[in-house]
Amino acid sequence: MELMDQTAVITGGTAGIGLESARLLASEGATVIISGRDRARGDQAVEAIGANARFVQTDMADAESVNSLVQQCGEVDIIVNNAGSFPSALTVDQDMAVFETMFNTNVRGAYFLVAGLIPGMLQRGRGSIVNVTTMAAFKGTPGASGYSASKSALESLTRTWAAEFGAAGVRVNSVAPGPTRTLGVAAAWGDVNEELGRALPLGRTAFASEIAEAVLFLSSPRASFITGSTLHVDGGGAAV
Repeated sequence: MELMDQTAVITGGTAGIGLESARLLASEGATVIISGRDRARGDQAVEAIGANARFVQTDMADAESVNSLVQQCGEVDIIVNNAGSFPSALTVDQDMAVFETMFNTNVRGAYFLVAGLIPGMLQRGRGSIVNVTTMAAFKGTPGASGYSASKSALESLTRTWAAEFGAAGVRVNSVAPGPTRTLGVAAAWGDVNEELGRALPLGRTAFASEIAEAVLFLSSPRASFITGSTLHVDGGGAAV
């Protein structure tokens, strides 16, 4: 077990990519802390993961809630910034309140979670941060202007944090999924998600478990000399 005696926090860990990532990290010996807004779903996720998991109810769009998560985490070795808000809207139809919630969740929440937890990681001289972004951060996708902008900001933070934290032994990388089969994506994008999947070189959408394998790899010692990089898990979307 390559993550034995390590602690990981996974935001948005009650479903989809976050839950599958938590399962994998726990299977490799990590103690996982999963966050999410829905306590019932959190309790179900903890039961599914097993004894090495606990849930902290958190709204990543709320600064006080993020600070509470930091305080309840204590020392961590792995941060997976997976929580995301991804409403679909053309620029001319974008609601400002929805836009602000999306950026607060996808960017500000991740930023200040890292800001709160990184001092301990730097002091211990080790750690891994994995930011879950999106193929849409690299390709123009109508209806995803706000979402892609927020995830592009997270991609920029991946590179900046890698430069800031590398000397202390903390690695920072991104996983950029293509269209993925999750309940959240289905609710936000509907049939469009499957259409995007069919347009990929591999001709389909991803399973959340396939994205989670990339999260595990970048969290693990197998990626010990990788930092500031983006692993595209997008069925070839970055190639066309």
